[in-house]
Amino acid sequence: MVTVLTLIGYLIIPIIIILLYNKFEWAKKIGTVMMAYGIGIVLALSGLLPTGAEPAAESLSSLQKTLMNVTVPLAIPLMLFNSDFKMWARSLSKTLVVLVGGLVSVVVALVAGYYLFRNAAIPQFNRIAAMMTGVYTGGTMNFAALGNMLKVDPSLITLTLTFEEIVTFPFILFVVAGGYKLFRKILPAKSDNQDEESVQTFDTGDFENYTGMFKAGTFGRMMLALLLSAGMLAVGVGLSLLLTKKLNELIIILTITTLAILASFSPKVRNLPKTFELGMFFILIFSVVVASQFNIHQIDRSSIKILYYILFVMLCSISLHLVICRIFKVEGDLFTVGITSLLCSPPFVPPIVEAMGNRKVLLSGIVTGLAGYAIGNYLGILVAWILGVF
Repeated sequence: MVTVLTLIGYLIIPIIIILLYNKFEWAKKIGTVMMAYGIGIVLALSGLLPTGAEPAAESLSSLQKTLMNVTVPLAIPLMLFNSDFKMWARSLSKTLVVLVGGLVSVVVALVAGYYLFRNAAIPQFNRIAAMMTGVYTGGTMNFAALGNMLKVDPSLITLTLTFEEIVTFPFILFVVAGGYKLFRKILPAKSDNQDEESVQTFDTGDFENYTGMFKAGTFGRMMLALLLSAGMLAVGVGLSLLLTKKLNELIIILTITTLAILASFSPKVRNLPKTFELGMFFILIFSVVVASQFNIHQIDRSSIKILYYILFVMLCSISLHLVICRIFKVEGDLFTVGITSLLCSPPFVPPIVEAMGNRKVLLSGIVTGLAGYAIGNYLGILVAWILGVF
């Protein structure tokens, strides 16, 4: 009975979060993922969920594992379907520098930090480092996918994501409160990156706009997208069984990512409504589930070093990215939306753009994050290989 009620809670909480996000400005400022994670931690600390030797604990653990394994593979294609790679190629110039520079900076910071902290006795440290590639190349989706692929202990996934939020949230506040002015001083102010036509391609409401999801015409086509995503998951599972005779998360995730990117070139798929938002719904389920496994007793002298590592990675990657953008004369606002999109995910770009008062860089910021969604899983596997996971 407890497991059934918990499942209902896992499904209802994201809906409540979406309703709050649609209605209240404070919810938009916090963000859906942060709300989901916060509620999950409160749920974990409340003592309402069975733990340890309680009879229902094993059943709950099985439910949590199933939800974690299903939600992310379903979310990945849905969040990539609306991507327009052709548009990116023809409408952007220095955005490519921001994207490549950001990816290089993240990888260098992660690997350098690994060797700096490798004697700190952090469990599964090389896997954690590779998993962090995902969260800093687009967001929670890639982080979750890599965590599953690399078989990171769920408690470590929760702990790492908690520390990541602790480090990332002040950065968002810093930028919104005027930190972008510092980047404008360090980098050139003038930009000829985009024309007005490309600026109109996106509006600030294009991401995480949940309005109208349940209208008859929209909901039916949205379910078609979900069916297509499930089909890609089935192909990934089938390919995994064919090649390895078992479920291999690496093969499954890379297969569905590749199929989703290919599908995005079809206008019929790309124009399916609200697929990004539906994907976010599954990410919110994942976030609540992961956070509800939080165990405060795991925070000790050893685990706190994960926090130091993440702080190092963020500061190092931002600094290195600034140097690269300075060399290639990328403007400050373009750098700001690019680094925000990579470190925090595309939905955080519109509020930053509004704070800066510069809509000309909106498209570039969103494109950088979406490209991170597409590349992140491949890059995470590369980092895992570099650090000797395989």
